[in-house]
Amino acid sequence: MLIDACGWFGDARPVVSPNANERPRGMAVDLLVIHNISLPPGQYGGDEVEQFFCNRLDPHRHPYFQTIVGLKVSAHLFIRRCGQLVQFVSVDRRAWHAGRSRFGTRNNCNDFAVGIELEGTDDSLYSDVQYDRLVACCRALMARFPGIGPDRIVGHADIAPGRKTDPGPAFDWSRLRTALVPAEGLPGERT
Repeated sequence: MLIDACGWFGDARPVVSPNANERPRGMAVDLLVIHNISLPPGQYGGDEVEQFFCNRLDPHRHPYFQTIVGLKVSAHLFIRRCGQLVQFVSVDRRAWHAGRSRFGTRNNCNDFAVGIELEGTDDSLYSDVQYDRLVACCRALMARFPGIGPDRIVGHADIAPGRKTDPGPAFDWSRLRTALVPAEGLPGERT
């Protein structure tokens, strides 16, 4: 999976969100944040997430939409349950995915993080193809931004505790971390 010189994944469907801006000058990207989203909550496959991230969501189509109308948010990437990858913001720019957030001693995680949204909810299992696509995206991002290691891939709940819960208990962190750790030979084994 390749990321071009402008920060776009070659195999992603681009849907440009206006909800982005430049990162602070000289800011290194060294965090990856995993989120989940479905609109309406628990419903999959529609175009509502794309409409939401592009400020075109009709608040009259569902009662829940009236609670989020006017919010200006985005993520860099969105992985649908079928594995399709949609990109809203260049990974070199700041997407508005983390909100009030803190990682270690640093606030405003949007400044130094990439945000990936998985189509889902906290308590619904994610699909195998979503994990496959997520692993490929993580590897590509780790290659582009060496400051991102497996220990710097976190959930939204980790950087906004008490305010956010995603990607939730249904997300298999062990599966992701195991897939990202390079396979090393056993002691005494030739590799």
